[in-house]
Amino acid sequence: MATLDITKENFEDTITKDGVVLVDFWASWCGPCKSFAPVFEETSNENPDAIFAKVDTEAEQELAGELGIQSIPTIMIFRDGIQVFSQPGALPKDSLDDLLKQVNELDMDEVRKEVEQHAADHEHGPSCNH
Repeated sequence: MATLDITKENFEDTITKDGVVLVDFWASWCGPCKSFAPVFEETSNENPDAIFAKVDTEAEQELAGELGIQSIPTIMIFRDGIQVFSQPGALPKDSLDDLLKQVNELDMDEVRKEVEQHAADHEHGPSCNH
C-alpha cells in the first residue's frame, strides 16, 4: 500500500480510523528523513492492513507545531484512534518491524483503561494531590 500524505485537514480523520496508523513526520531537506523513507515505504508494502502516512513538516508547520514535533523524522503510531507510540529518529527496518508487531499485540482494552485513568487523574486540575 502506498503511503498517504497527511495535512491538517485530514490528520484527525486518518488517525482515528480503526486499526494501526503509522505517521512519519519528515522534511525534504532532512538527510535522516530521506534515508528512512525507503524503510517506511517497504514496511508499508509488507503490512497492507496498517495505514502508513507522511506529514511534510515544511508544508504542515501548524500541524507539526500543535503535535509538538521538534525533531525529524518522528514516528507516531496510533491504534484505534489512541496514540500508543511517538519517538524522534529514523528506525532501522528490524526495529520498525518489531515495533509494529508490539503495537499489533497490544491489549487495547487495557490501553483504554490506562487512558481513562490518566484522564481521571488529571480531571481535578494541577492543584489536586494524588
